[in-house]
Amino acid sequence: MPAPNRIRINRAPVMTLWTEVVARRLGFDEDEALTLGRVVTGLNAYAKGKSLGLYEPQPESLREQRKRAAPGAAITVSLLNRLVPAVKTPQGLRALSHDKPVSPESVRRYLQSKFGDALGSAEAAMMELAASLTPEALAARAYELYEAFRPRIPSGVRGWGAAGDLDLTLIRRLAEAPAGALRERAAPAAGRRPRRG
Repeated sequence: MPAPNRIRINRAPVMTLWTEVVARRLGFDEDEALTLGRVVTGLNAYAKGKSLGLYEPQPESLREQRKRAAPGAAITVSLLNRLVPAVKTPQGLRALSHDKPVSPESVRRYLQSKFGDALGSAEAAMMELAASLTPEALAARAYELYEAFRPRIPSGVRGWGAAGDLDLTLIRRLAEAPAGALRERAAPAAGRRPRRG
């Protein structure tokens, strides 16, 4: 069976996989990258949900803030415009979610359940795109690239959790495009306004 060119999927697993690919290109091992991908996606979903009025920010107690700021307890990793809390464990660096290290195995199962048989094709296209840039350029442009290829969905609350088409051909074209051509190659068809969110 030939590899798919389009995958019907929502944005969360796409961002998780892309962040994992970017983190690996930047030097993190696979398990570390998986946990970072999971937390970046969670932080992004929370920010989006908050902007749509789906979540209300919860104030943290001073004790929780002090506990998290303890020297040596955690480090912060910057990926896709998010600051990700992480901690060094005996198994390596692990991103934190609710102050607990994320299990790379749970992220692997999540990605497999969402992408199914198309996971390998999607990962290969994203790895090709990541490899087309220096690590420095990728770190600076990773979110911009994600915005260029992410599935298009309805704006606002209607798009929350909605599936769209992930176009693997577009991802491969972005890998071949000169750096300045990103906006014009990924631009929506004439007459359509790009959707935010």
